Amino acid sequence: MAAENAFNTILKTLEKPDGGEFGKYYCLPALNDPRIDKLPYCIKILLESAIRNCDEFQVKSKDVEKIIDWENTSPKQVEIPFMPARVLLQDATGVPAVVDLACMRDAMNKLGGDSNKINLILVPVDLVIDHSVQVDVARYENAVQANMELEFQRNKERFAFLKWGSNAFDNMLVFPPGSGIVHQVNLECLGRVVFNRNGMLYPDSVVGTDSHTTMINGLGVAGWGVGGIEAEAAMLGQPMSMVLPGVVGFKLLGKLRDGVTATDLVLTATQMLRKHGVVGKFVEFYGEGMGELSLADRATIANMSPDYGATMGFFPVDHLTLQYLQLTGRSDETMFVDYNEPQIEKVYSSYLELKLEDVEPFPLQEMKADWHACLDNRVGFKGFAIPKESQNKVAKFSFHGTPAELRHGDVVIAAITSCTNTSNPSVMLGAAVVAKKACELGLEVKPWIKTSLAPGSGVVTRYLQKSGLQKYLNQLGFHIVGYGCTTCIGNSGDIDESVASAISENDMVAAAVLSGNRNFEGRVHPLTRANYLASPPLVVAYSLAGTVDIDFEKEPIGKGKDGKEIFFRDIWPSSEEVANVSYSASFTRVPGLKTSIVFHYYIVFQVVQSSVLPDMFKATYQAITKGNPMWNELSVPSSNLYAWDSTSTYIHKPPYFKDMTMSPPGPHGVKDAYCLLNFGDSITTDHVSPAGSIHKDSPAAKFLLEHGVDRRDFNSYGSRRGNDEVMARGTFANIRLVNKLLEGEVGPKTIHIPTREKLSVYDAAMRYNTAGQDTIILAGAEYGSGSSRDWAAKGPMMLGIKAVIAKSFEQIHRSNLVGMGIIPLCFKPGDDADTLGLTGHERYTINLPNSVSEIRPGQDVTVATDTSKSFSCTVRFDTEVIKHNLVISRFVQLFL
Repeated sequence: MAAENAFNTILKTLEKPDGGEFGKYYCLPALNDPRIDKLPYCIKILLESAIRNCDEFQVKSKDVEKIIDWENTSPKQVEIPFMPARVLLQDATGVPAVVDLACMRDAMNKLGGDSNKINLILVPVDLVIDHSVQVDVARYENAVQANMELEFQRNKERFAFLKWGSNAFDNMLVFPPGSGIVHQVNLECLGRVVFNRNGMLYPDSVVGTDSHTTMINGLGVAGWGVGGIEAEAAMLGQPMSMVLPGVVGFKLLGKLRDGVTATDLVLTATQMLRKHGVVGKFVEFYGEGMGELSLADRATIANMSPDYGATMGFFPVDHLTLQYLQLTGRSDETMFVDYNEPQIEKVYSSYLELKLEDVEPFPLQEMKADWHACLDNRVGFKGFAIPKESQNKVAKFSFHGTPAELRHGDVVIAAITSCTNTSNPSVMLGAAVVAKKACELGLEVKPWIKTSLAPGSGVVTRYLQKSGLQKYLNQLGFHIVGYGCTTCIGNSGDIDESVASAISENDMVAAAVLSGNRNFEGRVHPLTRANYLASPPLVVAYSLAGTVDIDFEKEPIGKGKDGKEIFFRDIWPSSEEVANVSYSASFTRVPGLKTSIVFHYYIVFQVVQSSVLPDMFKATYQAITKGNPMWNELSVPSSNLYAWDSTSTYIHKPPYFKDMTMSPPGPHGVKDAYCLLNFGDSITTDHVSPAGSIHKDSPAAKFLLEHGVDRRDFNSYGSRRGNDEVMARGTFANIRLVNKLLEGEVGPKTIHIPTREKLSVYDAAMRYNTAGQDTIILAGAEYGSGSSRDWAAKGPMMLGIKAVIAKSFEQIHRSNLVGMGIIPLCFKPGDDADTLGLTGHERYTINLPNSVSEIRPGQDVTVATDTSKSFSCTVRFDTEVIKHNLVISRFVQLFL
């Protein structure tokens, strides 16, 4: 049972300078423990949470001691509980989470419990609908409204379900479609830095069901991505079990040279961190160079944490943080000490150092070299295996009556999108200046290239319009198409039929260039095999060139209105040019302020003490809270139990709780399992559970057609995550899947081992299930990398997969697998399926202990095959908490 908090003796009152009080807080220095002063700031946030929630039941005094003694305990991989201040969802992960919660209520009701206990009582939840809008309409002045109308037509049932959830569950706030991208909304509006809840002050912290939740680290808020199952536990007031991480101290010195962009810095830092090895660790930035980085640049670096492998890329609160809070119309009242003030030196697990003046601009000629290597590489990620004699092929076609042609590497999609970039005014203004200069020189974008601009918030639109630059972006076809993730998550919409036919009929390797953070196979668009990530200014530049097969240093982008060749250097803006643009947008120039470092957000926006920007932010987010007419007109029932519609193809009651009893089942082994799929390295969650379009010949398409859904209304896999029937059929449906059992053939199929038939993965899995036969997956390194995605674990569970044996796992995906009762096993170092001589045609037996108490995190087990081979693997149950074989059903048993 819970006891009184043993640390109430250090509960202090924070007084206001002019009288009164802000509230009470747990004062860490009052513990008078010298070890605390040396803790990294990010570890202090974990410590404060443990102290505040210490009840000797869920969080114990010994957990607090583990964190205080971090310097000694973190190398031992000790386990601690953590209770975040809030949970962040987007609709693609939020719909299945609310489906699970609604289903838990039904299960509670069925087992005689109080269904109202399944409520969002303890932890506030913010859900931003940003994953539904598609670029159906582009290069059109009124594209935003047109796309939103289509979005509501397709997703009305999903949106109504989420609106029901916001009413049925306490503490759940839903931001309607058109609000912006979740992480930019989090940065500009939701991030508190300091929580004040009922007079209790504590550091803001958040877990989100999206890998790039880390973007909020740039604001001094601890936050990272988790699986939906862990997020659901946090919503219900359950502490997360986590390994106390090591912290890499990253010291920044000096300042960036003129012309070096935030993108160059991000790429340099990412390369350093990848080389250092930061998987499963926190990274904390410090040093005098911090003062030279804008808040937006910090957020961009933090946003990329999943790409360099860290759990967080944390920037402690300082004066720039407080200025940003003022700038965005929020209070800067804080209990934090500016970390730039003299402090006791922090201790880190390891150290890195970067002199900002050493950061070099990204060498653009590398893109062309990379492209030609991809043409030659064998089929796979960044490999197209185009024969030398076919690499210069030209596909001629007619585009609305105009003769046109395509070559390998020609750009057919150019999208300015993604929270990673659209939250940073320096690169957005830079893109607009590139557009302005290109228009003035007479350059144009080919009409068959699908161009789009999807800002992360309405603030971007306001300052682009205020600066007078949006008209130039429009002239090149970069009209604003909506406020959401769009192309970055595969919602790029159809490309023109004539272009699609030219690609398909001639087997062309078409390219997409986007300012996103993911370019996995089959994600951006089914017909763009080459997908390149670039900053917004470069997206504009590549759209003008019309190809990725170009060396910007030497080759012209095109010809101007006078017939003269135009080069990249002719349209690339100087820092001074962007500075002048920023001031023309009615931002006050600060006397004596140099403009050479304008690519830093604090020059363009933060240090400028103008009332214009706070008003922009306030007006934008006040409008959002009022909803929009289409959202406000949605009618939803008021009942606490959801009325499931068995005919719905969007929201369906999942089977997780169907045969649930009061007692949890014990651990299960695997007996004589067949290999459903045999993979190499880098199988992403996009391979496992695609988010994009539903292929017309897929099992999911067949299901939808059988249920009366017209092909034009298929929508995307991401939008149908509330329906387990669709998502099970969409598991491993990526058209770029490379399965070794197919011996070189690419696509979402496999071999049914007993009959040797080639079937869709879903059909093969159902045949195994019908016969009562277990299945497993063999994989290489980095299995499950990419976006955190529940259905990448739920889908395999529904296919009957019992275990995944891989060289390594992405940490969130590994946790999700465990949560769905799938055993993650790692080959021993130096081993993999190939070195062990495993073909995938064997049958596999995995023996686990019969009792949960006998299962230990990281223990070894033996895997035996029917070909008399056996080998040792490590069971990746990394904490004691996740040993129950279906975590979401365990929540209900806990409440009962």
